Amino acid sequence: MQNILISGGSGLIGHKITQLLELKGYSVAWLSRSQQKHKSFVWDVEKQTIDPEAMDWADAVIHLAGAGVAEKRWTDERKKIILDSRIQSTRLLFDAIEKATEKPNTFISASAVGYYGFDTGTSLMDETNESGSDFLAQVVVSWENEVKKMEELHLRTVMLRIGIVLDANGGALGEMMKPPIAAPLGKGDQWMSWIAIEDLARMFVFALEKTTLQGVFNAVAPNPATNQELTKAAAKEKGKPYVGIGVPGFVLKLVLGEMAAMVLGGNRVSSQKIQKAGFEYECPELTGALKHIYN
Repeated sequence: MQNILISGGSGLIGHKITQLLELKGYSVAWLSRSQQKHKSFVWDVEKQTIDPEAMDWADAVIHLAGAGVAEKRWTDERKKIILDSRIQSTRLLFDAIEKATEKPNTFISASAVGYYGFDTGTSLMDETNESGSDFLAQVVVSWENEVKKMEELHLRTVMLRIGIVLDANGGALGEMMKPPIAAPLGKGDQWMSWIAIEDLARMFVFALEKTTLQGVFNAVAPNPATNQELTKAAAKEKGKPYVGIGVPGFVLKLVLGEMAAMVLGGNRVSSQKIQKAGFEYECPELTGALKHIYN
C-alpha cells in the first residue's frame, strides 16, 4: 500500500496522520469539498458526488469525516447534521468503492467510545460490551453499521473507537484549559478515557500496516483518569491555577443543554485488545503524555 486517501484530512487528527504517513514515505491525498494546497480529490457529501478517480488511485482509505459533536448546541437540526454527516459520507465512499475499477483493499474508520453510552460508571468497557441507548451511542452504532458494509466489498475493515484526544492545539484539552482558572466539571469523578494525539495517529498507521488486523478496537491509552485528575494534571503542566471546586452540573446543563451529559458522564475504557494485537504506546501514562504535549 502506497497511496492513502483520507476523508477529514485537514482536521486535527487528519493532519497528524498525514504527517506521519508522509514521513514513512506514503503518498497521501485528502477528500475535500474544494482543492487544497495538499493533494486532494473533490467530494460533496450532501450532493453525494465524488471524483471517480479517487478510489482508483487509493490503496487504502482512512475515514475521519463527520460533523463535530461538541462544536454547537444539540438542537434537533444539529443532531441530524451529526448523524447524517457520518452516515452519508460512509455511504458515498461505499458507492465510490463499489464502482471503482481498481478498488482499495483496506478501509480504516474513526468511531468513538461514545458507543458505550454517556455514563458507564466505574465499569471497564471493552469491545464486547453492548452499546448505550443515548443519542451519541446510537449515532456511533449507525455509523459503525455503515462502515461494516465495506466488508461486503472484500475490504479489510478496521474501526477505531476514539476516546478523548489530548493535544495542545485543540480538542478537549484545549477547551478545558481555555478558562483563566482550571476546574473539574461537575463532581469531577467521571472517568475520561484519553489518548495522546501522537499515539492516536500511530494507531491509525498501525491499523494500516498490520494486515491481519480487522474489526473494532478501542483507541484509548491504557490508563484512564477522572476528570479531576486530568484537569489538575493538565493545569500543573501548563502552569495554570487550579481549583478543586467543580463547575456545577446545573450550570453546564444551562450552557450546554443536552450536550452536558457528554461531559458530566464518563467512560472507563479498556485498551487491552489493541495492545494484544501488538500496538505499543509512546504515552501510556497521563503525566508523561501531558509533559510531552506541553513541552
